[in-house]
Amino acid sequence: MLKTVVKISNVTNLSDARYCAGMGVEMLGFSIDEAAETYVDLKKFNDIRSWIAGVQIVAETELTEASLLLEKIERYQPNAIQISNAELLPWLKSETARPLILKVEADQDADTIEEIMVKNAPYVTYFLLESGSDTPLAGDWQDFLNTLSARFSILLGFGITTENATFLLDDVNISGIALRGGEEIRPGYKDFGDLMDVLEALEEE
Repeated sequence: MLKTVVKISNVTNLSDARYCAGMGVEMLGFSIDEAAETYVDLKKFNDIRSWIAGVQIVAETELTEASLLLEKIERYQPNAIQISNAELLPWLKSETARPLILKVEADQDADTIEEIMVKNAPYVTYFLLESGSDTPLAGDWQDFLNTLSARFSILLGFGITTENATFLLDDVNISGIALRGGEEIRPGYKDFGDLMDVLEALEEE
């Protein structure tokens, strides 16, 4: 068992999926966008899904076209949906009962991030904060995260290390964390590296 909700993003292989499910990860995310480097086609997705149990499957997408997104959802049948385009949220909320995750870019000013969350809180289960530039958790970030987590359900997807993972849960009170999967060395062989270290740091004693 892990101490908090953990989502693994960009899962592309069975090794990651089985390891993370065995560790008690709550959500596994798969890109359903054909243009994405981490895209998982439907056959591979179903093959991986058939080997795992006890986790929520999240369809991750950057799509902005509602009809195409709905078609993908119907094909993949995920348990939850993660999007980046907040404008789709009211429509998605009316079309599906699945939990919705909104990915929010952390490399914006604090007022913009807070405004996005205030506006879209009625539609989402979690806000996923990610940083395209791997922003470190320094400066005012701790106080800002405390302010946000008191009002919104936050999955933190950047700046997480084995040293600060437990601290973030105890002192910042975020709802959970998000880590990223990686490529296999070859089928069935994987160096889990930092992913393993952080998950082990989050195991219940």
